[in-house]
Amino acid sequence: MEHKSVLLHETIDLLNVKPGGIYVDGTLGRGGHSKLLLSKLKNGHLYAFDKDEQALRESEAVLAGYRDMVTLIHGDFQTMREKLAEYGVEKADGIMMDLGVSSPQFDDPERGFSYRYDARLDMRMDRSQTLDAYQIVNTYSFEDLCRILWQYGEERNAKQIARAIERKRQTEPIVTTLQLVDVIRSALPDKILSKKGHPAKQTFQALRIEVNHELASLSAGLEEAAEMLSVGGRCAVITFHSLEDRIVKDCFRKLSSAPFVEPKLPIKASQMEQASFSLVTRKPVTAGDGELEENRRSHSAKLRVIERIKQ
Repeated sequence: MEHKSVLLHETIDLLNVKPGGIYVDGTLGRGGHSKLLLSKLKNGHLYAFDKDEQALRESEAVLAGYRDMVTLIHGDFQTMREKLAEYGVEKADGIMMDLGVSSPQFDDPERGFSYRYDARLDMRMDRSQTLDAYQIVNTYSFEDLCRILWQYGEERNAKQIARAIERKRQTEPIVTTLQLVDVIRSALPDKILSKKGHPAKQTFQALRIEVNHELASLSAGLEEAAEMLSVGGRCAVITFHSLEDRIVKDCFRKLSSAPFVEPKLPIKASQMEQASFSLVTRKPVTAGDGELEENRRSHSAKLRVIERIKQ
């Protein structure tokens, strides 16, 4: 399947790109957002991160016309300050993150992300890491399985699914995605199986988040981005499920809120410390009708943007 970048023009427009600015793409993917941003630069530079080495390789062709203006970095965006310091970069005029799994990752059966294809349980974005979905499914305790299914998948039947996994692996390992799907189906009542949507969706989401430490990485990455932004710089983040969006929303709200001052204190308004950031988007930006028709992945996408207004 062709990868279509979600909220492409909305993201780049809201970044308010300066032709000579320094920009960071924390989730390069297949380079769609980066390519459009690069087209707006003249003497600026883009530093693009991705944990997936395959994504970095494939994006090289997409960005071939801008090779002098872009630096590709294998790594997690939560380490951006450390990595960019190696290039002498301390501040950025804009940072963007398109979270979650890209279409090519989902649609490559060998990656083991999807419940639609039979493949070894994997789900690693960074294939150099040790932890994968096979290890989680076959070694995590019942309690830990329950925790991640509930916390990361918001799966109401977490206990039943975790118990079914535990029973199955006592006789043989659960090796493939479709084996796991069968185990999940066996744990659920008919009234759940008859509902719209795939019964394994939430479990697979939970496993993927655990494998890649996505929520912890996001929280750390947002802190890194906030520290790196120059005055007037903006951070744009696209999320695809409520857990991610809640983290971004809460982080941006805290950054854009002035420190609390006891109302009874004799302090003038002009003396009160102001917030260092301002919300560019009060409510999340979502896809328009045209994009919703063309790209099913855009249905759950939410874009939030914040701007640093003072150091």
